[in-house]
Amino acid sequence: MVNVCKDRAMGVVESGSDGGSGGGGGIGGGTGGGHVRAVPGRGRPQRVAVLVRDGMLPIEVGIVHRIFGEARSADGERLYELVTCALEPGEVRTDTDFTVNVAYGPEALAEADTVVVPASGADYGRTEERSAGRLSRAMADALGRIRPGTRIASICTGAFVLAAAGLLDGRRATTHWRSVDDFRRLFPAVELDADVLYTDEGDVLTAAGVASGIDLCLHMVRCDHGAAVANDVARRTVVPPHREGGQAQYIRRPMPEPQMSSTGVARAWALEHLDRPLSLRELAARESMSVRTFTRRFREEVGISPVQWLTQQRIERARQLLEETELTVDRIAAEAGFGTAASLRMHLQSALGVSPRAYRSTFRGPGGGGGMVA
Repeated sequence: MVNVCKDRAMGVVESGSDGGSGGGGGIGGGTGGGHVRAVPGRGRPQRVAVLVRDGMLPIEVGIVHRIFGEARSADGERLYELVTCALEPGEVRTDTDFTVNVAYGPEALAEADTVVVPASGADYGRTEERSAGRLSRAMADALGRIRPGTRIASICTGAFVLAAAGLLDGRRATTHWRSVDDFRRLFPAVELDADVLYTDEGDVLTAAGVASGIDLCLHMVRCDHGAAVANDVARRTVVPPHREGGQAQYIRRPMPEPQMSSTGVARAWALEHLDRPLSLRELAARESMSVRTFTRRFREEVGISPVQWLTQQRIERARQLLEETELTVDRIAAEAGFGTAASLRMHLQSALGVSPRAYRSTFRGPGGGGGMVA
């Protein structure tokens, strides 16, 4: 889930190949992962284009504008500029009883650093194009305007557009759980993961549904500008600052009865004690459960094991401290619960592909090391 963050921290820029295949003809990052997203130029806001279609879901379009629109630098400057575009300028139907007047056409895609394709209510229909997994000529032409190296993301069934363009072939992707069977039938070359909130394949990202669109947009902000900016956006919009993409999209089993315990108390307690060793037995005791029952309930509610979740939280804590403090790496390792600097380096390298020094330099600048030992 951290390819974009990894690319930025390693200073990776766009490669020279064209990429792309299928209906889009050279769109963005292509199908084989030959591109990684180019880091937009410093000193100007990153351009985000939201490509809407007839039957658009207003809430998903609003999510993109709200999350990216609230991102500010330390000086209060906007970090993104947003534009909504359609296949043709003018009135666009929504899935509700009102329309939206869109001023820009597909030409706006050519200037974007990031393109987001939300869902359309029409995606759930049985149109000829949808049933065949094809792009309309207008959509193919529009996507063909996107520059190589541009980051492209979808929300909900917007993934059908990306898949039909060939952008998801050989890559992990997700979509709304109601559309999983259709997606697999139409796009067998895509590695569909129906049980996650979002996927990050570097220059191509997908979110499962409405609320996970918030998670994906915050993830992109975090990867572009660090946890402090993303957390500030989350506070402004009153949403949780971070949910890992690997969390379950929905719970297949019936929800526990109200009188039954969940694992929320143990998770909250763990977040306040990340600096100390935490055992499964200790966490289970917080919920008055056996280790076996606690582990099963935890996976049902969160989508991953308690050990995986703890590691994720410790990495996030370390990232926050690297970005916002001048503590040495040894102190950060202790505060985040990794114990030693070597353990922190190993986990950060595994998660992001970079050292603590490289990560801090990326998000705080060369002067932010505070004398730490890499």
